[in-house]
Amino acid sequence: MRAVRLPSAQAVRAVIVASLRHGDATLDSTARALKISSRTLQRHLGRLGTSHSDILAEVRLNIACRLLVDSSKRLSEIAKFVGYSNASSFSRRFVRLMKIQPIVYRQRQLADRQGQACHRKRSHTAGP
Repeated sequence: MRAVRLPSAQAVRAVIVASLRHGDATLDSTARALKISSRTLQRHLGRLGTSHSDILAEVRLNIACRLLVDSSKRLSEIAKFVGYSNASSFSRRFVRLMKIQPIVYRQRQLADRQGQACHRKRSHTAGP
């Protein structure tokens, strides 16, 4: 039997990000892209203290947070982009993980950005 080079958690994340773009971020598709069996991937991730579903949830959340703040996409578009069947299931999962509704998260992040921009503007215009 030949030795199989097992991927890092970061490599698995990268494959999942790419898979989400194509709408197929399943364990099987991730394993196929990494050229290992699904079971080998499961065992390997288990030894790393994580799972495909954990990494998938993390990737989805990171992308969703970025899209909520850096785009004007509607919630339903973001939900579909990150692989949820509808905005409602995405919102429930987001609240469960972030303890805040996605729309409120967006509003707070944008308000924080505006506040920081105003602060920087004032500090640059203030004289000695």
